[in-house]
Amino acid sequence: MAMRPRLRSVLVLVALVLGVGAAMQGIEIWTRARLGAQVAASAKPGDIFMIASVTCTYCAAARAWFNANQVPFTECLIERDERCAAQYNALMAPGTPVMVIKGRRQVGFSAQAVADALAGV
Repeated sequence: MAMRPRLRSVLVLVALVLGVGAAMQGIEIWTRARLGAQVAASAKPGDIFMIASVTCTYCAAARAWFNANQVPFTECLIERDERCAAQYNALMAPGTPVMVIKGRRQVGFSAQAVADALAGV
Protein backbone atom coordinates (compact mmCIF):
# COMPACT_ATOMS: atom_id res chain seq x y z
CA MET A 1 0.00 0.00 0.00
CA ALA A 2 1.45 3.35 -0.99
CA MET A 3 1.94 6.02 1.66
CA ARG A 4 -0.07 9.16 1.15
CA PRO A 5 2.02 12.08 -0.15
CA ARG A 6 1.11 14.35 2.81
CA LEU A 7 2.10 11.72 5.40
CA ARG A 8 5.33 11.04 3.54
CA SER A 9 6.14 14.78 3.51
CA VAL A 10 5.52 15.02 7.25
CA LEU A 11 7.76 12.01 7.94
CA VAL A 12 10.53 13.44 5.76
CA LEU A 13 10.25 16.78 7.58
CA VAL A 14 10.41 15.06 10.99
CA ALA A 15 13.45 13.04 9.92
CA LEU A 16 15.13 16.21 8.61
CA VAL A 17 14.47 18.12 11.84
CA LEU A 18 15.80 15.23 13.95
CA GLY A 19 18.88 14.93 11.75
CA VAL A 20 19.66 18.65 11.94
CA GLY A 21 19.13 18.62 15.72
CA ALA A 22 21.50 15.67 16.16
CA ALA A 23 24.11 17.31 13.94
CA MET A 24 23.92 20.57 15.91
CA GLN A 25 24.29 18.71 19.19
CA GLY A 26 27.31 16.85 17.84
CA ILE A 27 28.92 20.10 16.71
CA GLU A 28 28.30 21.65 20.15
CA ILE A 29 29.93 18.69 21.93
CA TRP A 30 32.90 18.80 19.56
CA THR A 31 33.28 22.57 19.99
CA ARG A 32 33.09 22.30 23.79
CA ALA A 33 35.78 19.60 23.84
CA ARG A 34 37.99 21.61 21.51
CA LEU A 35 37.59 24.72 23.67
CA GLY A 36 38.53 22.74 26.78
CA ALA A 37 41.69 21.48 25.12
CA GLN A 38 42.54 25.01 23.95
CA VAL A 39 42.12 26.48 27.44
CA ALA A 40 44.11 23.63 29.02
CA ALA A 41 46.96 24.22 26.57
CA SER A 42 47.12 27.98 27.14
CA ALA A 43 46.47 28.19 30.90
CA LYS A 44 49.51 28.18 33.12
CA PRO A 45 49.41 27.66 36.89
CA GLY A 46 48.44 30.96 38.47
CA ASP A 47 46.66 32.33 35.39
CA ILE A 48 43.16 31.48 36.63
CA PHE A 49 41.97 32.30 40.13
CA MET A 50 38.34 31.70 41.05
CA ILE A 51 36.66 33.37 43.99
CA ALA A 52 33.79 31.06 44.79
CA SER A 53 31.00 30.42 47.24
CA VAL A 54 30.09 27.13 48.88
CA THR A 55 26.47 27.28 47.68
CA CYS A 56 27.12 28.64 44.18
CA THR A 57 26.01 26.22 41.47
CA TYR A 58 27.84 28.22 38.79
CA CYS A 59 31.04 27.86 40.83
CA ALA A 60 30.50 24.10 40.97
CA ALA A 61 29.95 24.01 37.20
CA ALA A 62 33.12 26.04 36.57
CA ARG A 63 35.12 23.81 38.94
CA ALA A 64 33.80 20.70 37.20
CA TRP A 65 34.65 22.11 33.75
CA PHE A 66 38.17 23.07 34.79
CA ASN A 67 38.76 19.65 36.34
CA ALA A 68 37.22 17.72 33.42
CA ASN A 69 39.45 19.58 30.98
CA GLN A 70 42.54 19.48 33.22
CA VAL A 71 42.79 23.27 33.31
CA PRO A 72 45.05 24.52 36.10
CA PHE A 73 43.25 26.94 38.42
CA THR A 74 43.18 27.96 42.03
CA GLU A 75 40.20 28.98 44.07
CA CYS A 76 39.11 30.23 47.43
CA LEU A 77 35.73 30.17 49.16
CA ILE A 78 34.42 33.43 50.58
CA GLU A 79 32.65 31.69 53.48
CA ARG A 80 35.75 29.83 54.63
CA ASP A 81 38.58 32.28 54.05
CA GLU A 82 38.60 35.84 55.39
CA ARG A 83 41.25 36.95 52.88
CA CYS A 84 39.13 35.54 50.08
CA ALA A 85 36.07 37.43 51.34
CA ALA A 86 38.14 40.62 51.48
CA GLN A 87 39.33 40.10 47.88
CA TYR A 88 35.73 39.50 46.80
CA ASN A 89 34.56 42.69 48.51
CA ALA A 90 37.44 44.69 47.04
CA LEU A 91 36.45 43.59 43.54
CA MET A 92 32.87 44.80 44.21
CA ALA A 93 31.50 41.80 42.39
CA PRO A 94 27.73 41.32 42.27
CA GLY A 95 27.99 37.55 42.75
CA THR A 96 30.13 34.47 42.39
CA PRO A 97 32.07 33.08 40.73
CA VAL A 98 34.53 35.86 40.12
CA MET A 99 37.37 34.82 37.86
CA VAL A 100 40.62 36.70 37.93
CA ILE A 101 42.35 35.67 34.72
CA LYS A 102 45.83 37.03 34.21
CA GLY A 103 44.87 39.88 36.55
CA ARG A 104 41.61 40.76 34.77
CA ARG A 105 38.27 40.40 36.58
CA GLN A 106 35.48 38.39 35.00
CA VAL A 107 32.17 37.89 36.78
CA GLY A 108 30.47 34.56 36.15
CA PHE A 109 31.73 31.59 34.21
CA SER A 110 31.92 31.19 30.48
CA ALA A 111 34.45 28.81 28.97
CA GLN A 112 34.70 31.04 25.89
CA ALA A 113 35.28 34.14 28.03
CA VAL A 114 38.05 32.29 29.90
CA ALA A 115 39.66 31.32 26.57
CA ASP A 116 39.39 34.91 25.32
CA ALA A 117 40.91 36.32 28.53
CA LEU A 118 43.82 33.88 28.35
CA ALA A 119 44.40 34.93 24.74
CA GLY A 120 44.32 38.62 25.74
CA VAL A 121 41.15 39.36 23.81
